[in-house]
Amino acid sequence: MTPSLTPAPPPYVSRDPSQTVLYHVVADHLETFLASLDADPDAQGLPAYVQREFYDYLQCGILAHGFLRLGCDTCQHEMLLAFSCKRRGFCPSCAGRRMAQTAAHLVERVLPWVPTRQWVVSVPVPLRYWMAASQELTAQVHTIIRTTIGQYYVNKAVIRGFERANIQPGSVTFIQYPAFRECYQFESPLSLCLP
Repeated sequence: MTPSLTPAPPPYVSRDPSQTVLYHVVADHLETFLASLDADPDAQGLPAYVQREFYDYLQCGILAHGFLRLGCDTCQHEMLLAFSCKRRGFCPSCAGRRMAQTAAHLVERVLPWVPTRQWVVSVPVPLRYWMAASQELTAQVHTIIRTTIGQYYVNKAVIRGFERANIQPGSVTFIQYPAFRECYQFESPLSLCLP
């Protein structure tokens, strides 16, 4: 009998964010950075949610800040799994996990199995700042863009002989904000996926 040549899957190795350059930069300079903002009378400081992002990132994936003990009933193997911050703006691990989970959900449960086109739309710089300050304006701009692109596809389908009444375009939109909305190079692209 020939032995199986299928390689065994690699064992799970927990990540250690405290060994990354980003972690060291944030850990070494966060308090100094925040103190300098507090000391500067012209600085507005960071919003509370941004400060939470930093502090939660410094605890993400570190066993000392909480963990689960997982065990296998069959082989009695145990391992520790550190809690994650579950933030989306700054932590590369949690943001990547959320991105992968969202993409899998869209592919498996939302988007139909039809050709899909992605549109990335950037708005003029002055409008970006107004949109950052107003959810209502962002919603209005999004509606205009989504409707215009949808109507483009409806018109193309009608030209190809389809009945206008049977055409219903759909879209999924992600508004990509930077981690710091107050930064000077604020960009607000809208990513639309249209089946």
